[in-house]
Amino acid sequence: MSHFFAYLARMKFIQRWGLMRNTQLENIQEHSLQVAMIAHGLALIRNRLYGGNLDVSRVAVLALFHDVSEVITGDLATPIKYFNPKIKSAYNEIEEVASQKLLNMLPEELCEEYHELLFHHDKDAALWALVKSADKIAAYLKCLEELKSGNNEFIQAEKLLKAKLREMNQPEVNYFMEKFVPSFALTLDELG
Repeated sequence: MSHFFAYLARMKFIQRWGLMRNTQLENIQEHSLQVAMIAHGLALIRNRLYGGNLDVSRVAVLALFHDVSEVITGDLATPIKYFNPKIKSAYNEIEEVASQKLLNMLPEELCEEYHELLFHHDKDAALWALVKSADKIAAYLKCLEELKSGNNEFIQAEKLLKAKLREMNQPEVNYFMEKFVPSFALTLDELG
């Protein structure tokens, strides 16, 4: 018997943004789906507009699995995770142990394929970088949604994330921010 998918099903119980008041709660399962859709879009944009040759399906699957270790570790708030290099390094080790625990839940004949989804591999470095960009965009969109609901708790996070997205200077990220993000400020009626 394997507990792997039973653990993954519990992603819906792990809440994000734990240090901040939220008007709409967000769990890591919802977040992972949004990151996967954005990462897929970023890969398509890079391939169609900027001469890329990325596997768009693979980037979407990597994004679906990018936070699965948090079903064991929980979601550590970004200000804590990046407070100093020692904490970041220790948390990376904890994530590795959690990913290994999940991998150990699988039948041996499936471990190789899931190892590539649970651990970052050099062959997928460009794809993981795109997942990281999509993760930041998803966090930025969460800030916009909270601000739209009148929650000023997210003002600083929105400014910080917007600056980080600009600093990335990735053409596919810039394109996404220009073409798709403005719609998130509209009401349903305005989306028409």
